[in-house]
Amino acid sequence: MKALRAVDVRGVWGTVLLPLGGRGAVDWARLAAQVDTLVASGVDGVYAHGTAGEFHAIDEAEFDHVNEVVATRCEAAGLPFQLGGSHPATPVMLDRVRRAAALEPGAVQVILPDWVPLNDDEVVRFLAGAAEAAGPVPLVLYNPPHAKTPVGPELLARAAAATPSLIGVKMAGGDDGWYAAMTPLAADLSVFVPGHLLATGLAHGAHGSYSNVAAMSPRGAVAWYRMMTTDPRGALDVEARIAEFFRRHIAPLQAAGLSNPALDKFLATVGGWADIGTTLRWPASSAPDDAVGPARADANRLLPELFPA
Repeated sequence: MKALRAVDVRGVWGTVLLPLGGRGAVDWARLAAQVDTLVASGVDGVYAHGTAGEFHAIDEAEFDHVNEVVATRCEAAGLPFQLGGSHPATPVMLDRVRRAAALEPGAVQVILPDWVPLNDDEVVRFLAGAAEAAGPVPLVLYNPPHAKTPVGPELLARAAAATPSLIGVKMAGGDDGWYAAMTPLAADLSVFVPGHLLATGLAHGAHGSYSNVAAMSPRGAVAWYRMMTTDPRGALDVEARIAEFFRRHIAPLQAAGLSNPALDKFLATVGGWADIGTTLRWPASSAPDDAVGPARADANRLLPELFPA
């Protein structure tokens, strides 16, 4: 795959989730079928080993096998893909980055080391080291809201200046002040925000999303993204209804202590676009199966735009 530039990383990217079978084993046939469905959905790219992919709960052989499945299928389809190299242990993460980069993805995604928060110098030093490990493959910084070390616009500018191969970020977004501070960076970096906030983000200068909405409905997330360019007001109305759906069905699960991977698998099961299931790797808790039916009914009623015929 051709190395991506910042200008190439746009739109809606779909995440690969981890379908589990008996005793928590990865069901490779279901994973391959899921990737094929993502490839055919119209998303702008596919990425593996984000939060929803439970990168923190797989071993190294599983990590490599996921990469092979994604790389083989996306290469055959000519669809851009990114591979996460993340791991809680920094030496393991750098080794993952090297192995992922050897498959020549469009970019490698990394988190910051997260057992203890990093100071600014350490953030800059780590990203430079990750870039060295990735070689000619560019980096995307995966800095979601639950990251131990949040990276603000000023630190991001410093890190990008020190690491020219950093082409993009995934961040939580923010208020008008945050978007204003990010505007100078957006000329040289791809700025991705949460999927359920993409209409607002796009209107403020963001470029796309590694999308939790695509986790629920890849084809629907693509249709909504297109609406943002043709009917921005209508797209904001969809965003408001997504927020209502999240208030009814996601916020209670968060309040019950479920993790983001559990919520993403729940969304995928509600959407029903692939056979993924709600089960997470031990010891993580999974969303209750009896919550799926009511959420599916509400999703179809509140958000018909996300479930095109």
